[in-house]
Amino acid sequence: MRGFLAGVVFAILAILAGGYFLLKQGYVSFAADTKPSETEEKWAMAAVDASTDRHAPDAKNPLAGSEENLTAGAKLYLNHCAGCHGVPSNPASVFAQSFNPPAPGFFQDAPDMPENQNFYIIQHGIRWTGMPAWGQTLNDAQTWQIVTFLSNLEKLPPAAKQVFEPVAAAQPTDSTAAAPGSSGHSMHNMPMPHSH
Repeated sequence: MRGFLAGVVFAILAILAGGYFLLKQGYVSFAADTKPSETEEKWAMAAVDASTDRHAPDAKNPLAGSEENLTAGAKLYLNHCAGCHGVPSNPASVFAQSFNPPAPGFFQDAPDMPENQNFYIIQHGIRWTGMPAWGQTLNDAQTWQIVTFLSNLEKLPPAAKQVFEPVAAAQPTDSTAAAPGSSGHSMHNMPMPHSH
């Protein structure tokens, strides 16, 4: 029995030593454009889920899904999240696919995790995924506004949807428009030569 246990311990140590050697010698690729193994995908995501379950505070969203909160959340999302997680006009951006694992496109597949876990992930990020920790940038109220927005993606009021509409460039009025080929300066504003 003692010899069996010693063999098990030796096998474990050998596996750990072999893994350390492979890592130390650079045989494991950490390139973001290299598809991870099935083992890495399975165990890494399971570890992230377990960590989020354990560390996310048991907090209830204090905000109602009002038009005011959803519109504020839409603006925060557009400024802080849309580049990676998409907008209605571009729900699956090429940039999102540059991450490994790819950043989820929320306008394709709305997040279905509990709101307290969304709050935790936004504030603390997820290591090695490109998801930053916004806790130093956004306060609790702003974070909850984004969480509320994400929870209501499929039933946004018009004001929140309007946030994602393209803004038309302001057209000059007749009084300020310059003639083609002119510099736009009025003769009345040009400095006149001094007479001697």
